[in-house]
Amino acid sequence: MRILIKSAAAALAFALPLGGSAVTPAFAQTGGYTSAGFQTYLPELRAQALREGVSRRTVDQVFPTLVFSARTIELDQAQPGGTSGSVSTPPFAPYRQRHVNPALISGGARRYAQNLPRLQEIGRRYGVTPSVLVAIWGHETSYGAVTGDFDLLNSLATLSYEGRRRALFSSEFVAALKMIDRGVPRSRLKGSWAGATGYPQFLPSVYLRVAADGDGDGHADIWQSQADALASIANYLSNAGWKPNTPWGVAVRVPAGFDRSALRSRVTSPRCQRVHERHTRWITVAEWRRMGIVLEGSAWPRDTELASLLEPDGPGQTAYLLTTNYRTILDYNCSNFYALSVGLLADAVSR
Repeated sequence: MRILIKSAAAALAFALPLGGSAVTPAFAQTGGYTSAGFQTYLPELRAQALREGVSRRTVDQVFPTLVFSARTIELDQAQPGGTSGSVSTPPFAPYRQRHVNPALISGGARRYAQNLPRLQEIGRRYGVTPSVLVAIWGHETSYGAVTGDFDLLNSLATLSYEGRRRALFSSEFVAALKMIDRGVPRSRLKGSWAGATGYPQFLPSVYLRVAADGDGDGHADIWQSQADALASIANYLSNAGWKPNTPWGVAVRVPAGFDRSALRSRVTSPRCQRVHERHTRWITVAEWRRMGIVLEGSAWPRDTELASLLEPDGPGQTAYLLTTNYRTILDYNCSNFYALSVGLLADAVSR
């Protein structure tokens, strides 16, 4: 689970007495944000935390320890910027090779087999396909091998101070403090520079909303318990609308001369518009079959299932019929390449 931050590096000019200008490399790399400025901002963040219900004990323990993270600023400002107009889409194949590779498939198949009884129980409880849980775990952190080592509170406080998405990051910072109020040790709060943590790479607000106890010990430990992490992913997908006993999609071939113009979606998505505009409108699988779409996967979804068509590399290449469960994976990470690779990895680890 990741946040893409639109980059708009701050441009600061400093008038000097002699009419010249001088900016140190470190100062330039952080867009002019400094440790001193960070400390000046912290009382505002402290007041917000108390106002939003964080205990004074946690606030008093945490705030004296907070440190400005220059590296977080550098990484944030290196993010791709938002652009207007058409943007070319890279091919899917290289992404697929990186994220549905033999190591992830074999590692996922091994963990799928090792955890199968638990996965089946979690699948029944939440109505979610077990192999998809394993695939998200593998995609996010290589099954827990790469979870990030940034101090979440320092990073989130720094991003809030930076201010370009202050409402988001101050809210996530407060959520991280509430995790401590719930008993999560500060030492657990490590992860990506943008605030994602644990095996499933949850933001703090997501942890508070859907983290689940999968092993029955009374805790939702997404950092060390595979069962808790898998149950938490399942709870997320269930809350996002996962439909039980329904595949995410299936690979298909589109016949030559196929008329795509009549199938363009007339609906504009309020979220991730560029991701969703590549999908056709919804029609039933039976209708797709009547149009001559040819199955390349293992089995068709039910004829009555609604599906949309996605051709990630354009006409003439492998296409996918996608059910509403694919859109649920997009809710976890709004990228067609991400959702496709999760679905394909899930299929591979459960074979």
